[in-house]
Amino acid sequence: MSSTAGALSRVLVGEPLRSDDIGETLLPKRLALPVFCSDPLSSVAYATEQIVLVLGLGGLALLSLTPWLAAAVVLLLIVVVASYRQTCFAYPDGGGAYAVSRANLGEEASLVAASALLIDYVLTVAVSVVAGVAAITSAIPALVPHAVALSLGFVTILAAVNLRGVKESGRAFAIPTYGFVAAIYAMLVVALAKVAFGDGITAESAHYHLRQVADTGGLLTVFLVLRAFASGCTALTGVEAVSNGVPAFRPPKSRNAANTLLVMGLLATTMFAGITALALISHVHMAENASALVGLPAGEAQKTALSQIALATFGNGAMFYLVQSFTAAILILAANTAFNGFPVLSSLLGRDGFLPRQLALRGDRLVFSNGIVLLTVVAGVLIVAFNASVTRLIQLYILGVFLSFTLSQAGMVRHWARLMKDEARPAERRGLRRKQMVNGAGAVVTGLVFVIVLVTKFAEGAWIVVLAAPVLFAAMKAVARHYRQVNRELSPSASGAVLPGKVHAVVLVSNLLAPTLRALAFAEATAPATIRAVKVSAEDLDDPLPREWEERGVPTPLVVIESPYRETIRPVRQYIRLLRREHPGDVISVILPEYVVSHWWQNLLHNQTALRLKTRLRFEPSVTVTSVPWVLGTRDGATDTTTPFDR
Repeated sequence: MSSTAGALSRVLVGEPLRSDDIGETLLPKRLALPVFCSDPLSSVAYATEQIVLVLGLGGLALLSLTPWLAAAVVLLLIVVVASYRQTCFAYPDGGGAYAVSRANLGEEASLVAASALLIDYVLTVAVSVVAGVAAITSAIPALVPHAVALSLGFVTILAAVNLRGVKESGRAFAIPTYGFVAAIYAMLVVALAKVAFGDGITAESAHYHLRQVADTGGLLTVFLVLRAFASGCTALTGVEAVSNGVPAFRPPKSRNAANTLLVMGLLATTMFAGITALALISHVHMAENASALVGLPAGEAQKTALSQIALATFGNGAMFYLVQSFTAAILILAANTAFNGFPVLSSLLGRDGFLPRQLALRGDRLVFSNGIVLLTVVAGVLIVAFNASVTRLIQLYILGVFLSFTLSQAGMVRHWARLMKDEARPAERRGLRRKQMVNGAGAVVTGLVFVIVLVTKFAEGAWIVVLAAPVLFAAMKAVARHYRQVNRELSPSASGAVLPGKVHAVVLVSNLLAPTLRALAFAEATAPATIRAVKVSAEDLDDPLPREWEERGVPTPLVVIESPYRETIRPVRQYIRLLRREHPGDVISVILPEYVVSHWWQNLLHNQTALRLKTRLRFEPSVTVTSVPWVLGTRDGATDTTTPFDR
């Protein structure tokens, strides 16, 4: 079984890499962009749509506010990118909001940031993949009933690619990412050319009317506009991933990471602004509830905003399907940002003792495999729970993003303040002051957006995140307490380890076959103070073992424990406890002869008593358990069945 599993693992994941090969996995900027920036780049595919959907609740009149809200999102994106570029230089070891908060705001703030980011990464996978599947089903409506299965399949594929390594995933995802960027710019050029030469473009929903389904006027209108702005802020998701992954870049790491972030910001802002402009020019009309869209044929699903713009620009031809294909690909691959951010962040938390330390270990391909698997499982559960619905999942999104943004920028403000205290040169102090002002502006703006998102999306589903984040925070604190307690208990005393007085060996037997004789011989070889064999007799008839024991002349005393209720584990534990009371301060060494099968299915043919005994006895103090394995099917011990009792 192990050889088959190993071969399958090599096919799926690839050959193991040596630890000193980690330099070969570092990313050039051209591969870092698709690895770390696929999420913010893909967000432009649905950010405009989310603004239009929410404003549509108030009827056609509110759609005139779309350009203003889009401009606010663009300005916010510029501020956040500028702020995180500074983080890349200040914290070249990565970690993003968690590392910045831990260094400047303390443990509590860092765990709040980490909780928000971990939840956001899970939601990034779920939302991105489901949005990509929505783009596919928008072009091929027959696939709508299979959205959940398709989403789970794509998540699994992404996990498999990422398990092969960061550079491998970058190469695999470069073409879809750059293809999407090229397709969007081609669409913008063609559409704007048509508008400039008088042809114009018209979305298929332009003649649909919007039925007002939300109350407006006064504060209600303000609330609806703020909610639309909050939905449009999905364009900022994933911006922090570059600062988290600075160590994955080729040297000079900080400069390459900052430049990659700058390129991402330029691409994201121009594509988002262009798509929003085309949505307004082509009069895209959409509604959260299809029944509010008057004119939409009964039973027909709405096409995405980007799909309508592409159809109006290129017609129902090859270029339309090319845009749809690249859009679906980039939306699905946007999850790759989380597949790089989540394992790195969880590894840092594991290293610092806030999550299981297994998450800090690199796998065969020098990636944090345990984190990738954990992210895959949790995101899959979320997709199933929300039935692969973009509209339902999107309401949980971005709350954690802006909380981590705010904490990160606030931490950077304190970071620059600390440096200014130690800097005597006026010119350098002015430079630090400018950097502090950039991060200060970022903290204020993202903090304000966090409040807006919290208020406007709370009732729509964000309350789930509000509950989940404190639970995760408490869990990480509990893990840290456990590790601290373990360290205290395991710390050696000043006098060193206390030697046990004596060792008393107990060999658990059920028969007098070759594995039993080997276990007895092993026990003799350890030279214990006393040695005895123990048999639990749960049979109504006379047990033949004592007679066989005497006939063979085994010198080790045999103790037979009667078990009227046909139990094995409880009588053994009671006997071991009795020995501990008789020999306080000594060690009881329990020796188990154990069959080891050569095929996994053969385990079903054996009762696994030895495994159950080991599991229960491990909780007994001053007791050690040793297995003496006998590998079945390999003639193990065939030339060594003679024991000291036969010689």
